[in-house]
Amino acid sequence: MSRVHVLRSPLTDYLRYQLAAYLGNTKPGESIGIIDLAEQPPPGLPDHDFWLFGNREAYRMPCTANGAFIGGEQAPARDLVQYQSYRERALAAPLCRSWPTGSGSTDHGFGRETL
Repeated sequence: MSRVHVLRSPLTDYLRYQLAAYLGNTKPGESIGIIDLAEQPPPGLPDHDFWLFGNREAYRMPCTANGAFIGGEQAPARDLVQYQSYRERALAAPLCRSWPTGSGSTDHGFGRETL
């Protein structure tokens, strides 16, 4: 399982909460990438988070201005191929950093002090 979290620093309290919980997901093997739009927006990606489920459904994941998640919205089936393309671009983006897996790695760009 893999995901890419597109965010914009500085981190809100809610984003710090989300990121702190990722370690529990990466320990069993989930791959999590982080793209910080404040550094440089990768071309060809939407300005919102989304989830793909089994390459069959895509969901937009809107948040408030403060970064709090407000619920998922299923994208129309006609947009599925576009969201699959977004996933591939995000995973290949030069600014996509791997979230640490519990090995003490800090290559994610957000030091422990931000959590």
